[in-house]
Amino acid sequence: MSKVIIVDDSETIRSQLKKDLETAGFGVVEAVDGLDGFNMVKSNSDAKLIVCDVNMPKMDGVTMVQKIKSDLSNTIPVIMLTTESNDEMRSKGKENGVVAWVVKPYKADKLIPAIKKIIEMRK
Repeated sequence: MSKVIIVDDSETIRSQLKKDLETAGFGVVEAVDGLDGFNMVKSNSDAKLIVCDVNMPKMDGVTMVQKIKSDLSNTIPVIMLTTESNDEMRSKGKENGVVAWVVKPYKADKLIPAIKKIIEMRK
């Protein structure tokens, strides 16, 4: 079972996404903001993917991805799941390892297969 880290300040989104991922057979770790997400990546080196919001308190998602890459030298793939659709933000994310950008609300029947494909490609 592959482990996915969910990073979102919305408890509702985390709860729904966790349910969808667990139903699909994934292990899930939750983080409430970018700083918490960064720490979860440090303590869950076996995680295969991060699903992350952009706009969060303490540390935004793009900054978190930059810190994971620079401070931890970790290349874990990241899917941004966000209401943010700014092209500049997308480009900044892509430069730092974001492999997909999904605008909320998400559809589980589209997101879960994408997650499986990304994890499978990284094996």
